[in-house]
Amino acid sequence: MKKAATKKSAASNGGDSPARLIDARIRKLGDWRGEVLARIRALIRDADPDVVEEVKWRKPSNNMLGVPVWEHAGIICTGETYKAAVKLTFAKGASLSDPAKLFNASLEGNMRRAIDIAEGGKINEKAFKALIREAVALNVSGKPKR
Repeated sequence: MKKAATKKSAASNGGDSPARLIDARIRKLGDWRGEVLARIRALIRDADPDVVEEVKWRKPSNNMLGVPVWEHAGIICTGETYKAAVKLTFAKGASLSDPAKLFNASLEGNMRRAIDIAEGGKINEKAFKALIREAVALNVSGKPKR
């Protein structure tokens, strides 16, 4: 009986599903960063309807909200929020082509690449969705990173 009540109360207070945790993260930000994260999330879902949302690295330093992570046969990218930017880090970014030059951060490594979006910043939505699709294709292929 207690287990059922616990499950019910978890569901009634929003539960801890990744989608609800990401929704809570966006609401808690309540500023341009939340708007950017929500828009990026919509673009990712549009580019890959089979994407899986996760929330990882929940800890006191990020108010237990964690970091949104989008996966499909492996991590595609993470969505971290900082005071001055929303950072989208692609796990295998160094192996992705980037003809639109979206990657503007973490360029020195041999694995990850990131896109920092500052307040008022725009992203080329068509190129971003193509980058998501390429990251998914790389994950699904099982090919090693360059």
